[in-house]
Amino acid sequence: MATHLIGMLLGTEEDWPRAFEEILLRLGPVTDEGGGKHVFDTERITIEPFSLRDKPRYDLVIDRLAYWYYHPREWLKKVALMDGVYLLNSPFTFQSMEKHAAYCAMIRLGLKVPETVLVPYKNPPDNARYAYTAARYNRPFDLDAVARQIGYPLFMKPYDGGAWRGVSRIRNETELHAAYDASGEMLMHLQKAVDYDVFARSLSIGAETMVMRFQPERPMHERYAVTHDFLSPEVGAEVLTIGKLVNAFFRWEFNSCETLVADGEVYPIDYANACPDVALTSLHYYFPWAMKALVKWSLFALVTARRPRLDVSADRYFEIADTPGMSYDEKLAAYRSLADEYFDTPRYLEFCARSLNNLDEVVHDWVTSPAFDSLLTDTVRLVYPAHEQERFIAHLRGLIALWVRDEEGRRHGS
Repeated sequence: MATHLIGMLLGTEEDWPRAFEEILLRLGPVTDEGGGKHVFDTERITIEPFSLRDKPRYDLVIDRLAYWYYHPREWLKKVALMDGVYLLNSPFTFQSMEKHAAYCAMIRLGLKVPETVLVPYKNPPDNARYAYTAARYNRPFDLDAVARQIGYPLFMKPYDGGAWRGVSRIRNETELHAAYDASGEMLMHLQKAVDYDVFARSLSIGAETMVMRFQPERPMHERYAVTHDFLSPEVGAEVLTIGKLVNAFFRWEFNSCETLVADGEVYPIDYANACPDVALTSLHYYFPWAMKALVKWSLFALVTARRPRLDVSADRYFEIADTPGMSYDEKLAAYRSLADEYFDTPRYLEFCARSLNNLDEVVHDWVTSPAFDSLLTDTVRLVYPAHEQERFIAHLRGLIALWVRDEEGRRHGS
């Protein structure tokens, strides 16, 4: 019997780690294609000094911290380079391929990224050599002219992004200068706003992606609308493919992608999220799906001894992008094939059907149990002030009950 230890590198989260731990406990051993048994345990990783020659105990790590906390980031690099630990996600591409590089790569592949310009810092970096370099090499520029060339309205947002930090919607020169003055030492993009019909957020965990209608103007608990047919089949397939393409290209296996749909055209605007939203209070109806997908992908990687990939194969995608006479739709189809190859999608689906055929029942039974309701109420009490707690408990119970009804209908073919 093979034993696997899954480490969780966490910040302030408590809801999904409890959910993940509980599902694994209820699931029990898993059988591989040769009949061998695999058992799984979890541990919340602590932060402490480490020798570069230490041998880690973890076979797979789910990282939700290293995108901003540098000490564990360097530990992740060590265990990936030296010990072959499987990581969700890789710190290598998320550190170097932040939103700016992601825009560049997807423009190179022909996606319809809105016009985007990187502007210099408003305030210089704290470096003694800056004044000399700026005086000799920095060219003066006309911020108003740059904005006029892009066209109003536009967005100013940090080149590396993160939790909507520093994002401003700008309608005129007054707002432009106010936002730029406030940016300080953040390096900013200006990006053309898209007058969209639908905002879609795609959450991807391994080979699976859930495309959800997102309403950014609403409070967080109302942003993910529970609706299943808000995109046409053709547009839905394109949105799904873009999400899979982004993740396969950068080797991201736990990520979200935001796309805008306007007059049937799909515009990807944000798709480098090292710590995508999986909170119970925001995902609500979609939370059980996310937990199942996280369990399935983690176990698939461990049981099949999937090898982590620290490199990217950009040239294979660029060859498609540069193929003469190839239409946009044909390129998307070719990119989708590469993505399915990277995620080993047929083998993943076969593994889930064979080795995790009871997972739906396990998760259903857990979600309808007092244990899940305790998780829900505990989470609300941690997140919301006392006078709002009963309202949000009722709100989330209603949405989870809707998931239970739909899940039972799906499982019984009705």
